[in-house]
Amino acid sequence: MRDRLVCGLDIGTTKTCAVIAEISGDLPRAPEARILGVGRARTSGMRRGVVRDIDEATRSVTEAVAAAERMAGFKVDGMYVGIAGEHVRAITSPGVVNVTSPEIRESDVQRVIEVARAVVLPPDSEILHTLPQEYLVDRQRGISDPVGMTGTRLEVDVFIVTMSSSVAQNLRKSVERAGYHVTGFVLEPLAASYATLTEDEKELGVALVELGGGSTDLAIFHDGKFRHVGTFGFAGAHVTSDIAQGVSVTQSDAEKLKERYGLAYEPLVDPAEMIELPGTAGQGPRQVQRELLAHIIHMRLEEILSMVSREIEREGYVGKLAAGIVLTGGTAQLAGVVELAREVFVMPVRLGMPGQALAGSLTDAVEQPRFSTATGLALYGMLEQARGVAQAGARAVTVDRVLGSVKRWLNDFF
Repeated sequence: MRDRLVCGLDIGTTKTCAVIAEISGDLPRAPEARILGVGRARTSGMRRGVVRDIDEATRSVTEAVAAAERMAGFKVDGMYVGIAGEHVRAITSPGVVNVTSPEIRESDVQRVIEVARAVVLPPDSEILHTLPQEYLVDRQRGISDPVGMTGTRLEVDVFIVTMSSSVAQNLRKSVERAGYHVTGFVLEPLAASYATLTEDEKELGVALVELGGGSTDLAIFHDGKFRHVGTFGFAGAHVTSDIAQGVSVTQSDAEKLKERYGLAYEPLVDPAEMIELPGTAGQGPRQVQRELLAHIIHMRLEEILSMVSREIEREGYVGKLAAGIVLTGGTAQLAGVVELAREVFVMPVRLGMPGQALAGSLTDAVEQPRFSTATGLALYGMLEQARGVAQAGARAVTVDRVLGSVKRWLNDFF
C-alpha cells in the first residue's frame, strides 16, 4: 500500500497544505489519484517562497502532514514539495545532435535534451525542470515525439526552469526536520496546472493565475506546452494589511474580516450594509460600511491583476489565450474575484479547482482553490510513478528481445 501512496506538500506564506493520495487505475496508461487525506496548518515561516524561520516552517509541515496522515490512516515517508518565488527563473535553450542509427531512438532524444541543458547558470542556481517545447527532424518543425522517425539531424527547444539552490536546501531541511524526505521539488504553478487545467485549455492557450498569500504566480500554456512563468510579490497578505490599516484593526482581525465579509468586486455590495468591527475595550463597539471593506480589497486585487495583465501583454500573448484565464490559490476564493478579473483581463475567466484525474469519496475535501497546488503535487507524483512503470516495462521488453536473440543464436550455433 505504501508503494502506491503519494503526498503533495504546499508550504505557503500563510498556510501549509498536505494531500495524501493513493494511485489507482490502469498504470501506466490511465492512472487515477484517490484522495485519502488532507491536512492544513497556519504558518509564518515562509515569505514569498523563501524560508525565513526554519523552526516555524518545520512545525507547520509536521502539523499539516500529521493531520493528513490521521485522515488517511497511513504514514508517508516522502513527498513532492512545491517551490515558487522571485528566485525562480526560466530560459529557452536549443540543442542539436547527429543521428547515426536508421531511426531516432529514445537515447537520441535524451542526448539532445542533455545538450540543451548544458547552459551556464548564475551562482546559487540549479535546474528545476527541463520541458521540451518542440523537436525538429532534419529542420522540419512541429514534431512532439521524434522517436521512430527517420532523420540524420535532431534538434530541440527546451524550456528550462531554474531555482535558488539555497532556497531549495532550506525547504529540504524544513521537511527533513519534520521526519520526512523530499521526493522531488516541483514548480508550484506547474503543479497547480495538473489539478486545474484541461489538455484542451493548454492547447488553445490559457493563463493560470495563482493568487497566494505572499505572492502571485503566472503560468502561460499555449499549443499544449508550458511557455512562460512569472512571479509578483503582491497577493493576499497585502490585501490583509490594507484592511488592517484602512479600518484600524489588527492583522489577525483583518484576516477574519476578509474571510467572513470580503468581496473582491465593489459593485456587488449593498451600500447600506454595515458590519461590526472587532476592537479593544478602549475603542468600544464600531461599525463600518461593507462597501468600504470591498473597496479596499477591490483596489488592491485590481492592481495585482493589472500587473499580471501587463506581463501577458509583454510576452505577446494578448489575443492568443483562447481559453482565457483560470484563477486559483487561496485568495481566489474571495467572492467577486472572477467578476473583477473579467473586467481587468477582458477575456473569459473561471475559477480553477482540483477535480480532474481524482477519484474516491474524499474528492470534495480538496475542491477548493487553496488546495490546487497540494493536489497538483500529488497528481504530479502519480504521473511520475506511472512514467517509471512505463519505462520499466519498456526496459523489460528490450531485455527480453536481447535475451531472445541470444537464445536463438545459441540454438542455431550449437
